[in-house]
Amino acid sequence: MNYNEVIEQLKKMGDPKNIEGMGRFGIKTENNLGNSVTTLRNFAKTIGKNHDLAVRLWNSGIRDARMVAACIENPENVSEDQVDKWVNDFDSWDICDHCCGHFFDKTPFAYKKAKEWTQRTEEFQKRAGFSIMAWLAVHDKKEDDSKFEEFLTLIKKESTDERNYVKKAVNWALRNIGKRNITMNKKAIEIAREIQKVDSKSARWIASDAIRELTSEKIKQKLNRKKI
Repeated sequence: MNYNEVIEQLKKMGDPKNIEGMGRFGIKTENNLGNSVTTLRNFAKTIGKNHDLAVRLWNSGIRDARMVAACIENPENVSEDQVDKWVNDFDSWDICDHCCGHFFDKTPFAYKKAKEWTQRTEEFQKRAGFSIMAWLAVHDKKEDDSKFEEFLTLIKKESTDERNYVKKAVNWALRNIGKRNITMNKKAIEIAREIQKVDSKSARWIASDAIRELTSEKIKQKLNRKKI
């Protein structure tokens, strides 16, 4: 399937009625064809991995095409320059989290980029750093805990960012790291309690919400089952 065929199919599958609803959830309505994430993921599977097509689809600026691009790009064969270019284009939380969970977190430099991007000033670029952390905590089950301990330090450092899409991603990363295993659960709770003492409304919300989940019976039981 070539570029023009993909764009034409995306237009056929799209539902303009979905666009207004997406807008209510903070998703950009411009350059949006109204396809659901599930529809786009399933469509991408019929295309398969294709670097050249992925780049063209991303450069179209169409939200739906960019979602497909993230699914068909080969994370093992991309450059750091390419992922930096793509993250610079982020203008919505959905494309940010989709790219981080379907593409960026599978690249050889995912951990490096997670740390780098948390130091960015732009809201969705900074969110991307914490989004990758959250996805890695779930997807990369074999990585040593020390990498996630480094992330906890950055989470504490950036917990005072009051911007909605940043603080929610910081919280998401903290909670996912704390659900990785019993050891990281304890460390995440410790960091959360430190964050809770920071004189910042954002930090207190991040910490309180994370502690509520990470100390719950549901999570304790789940982690104990993992240990067995």
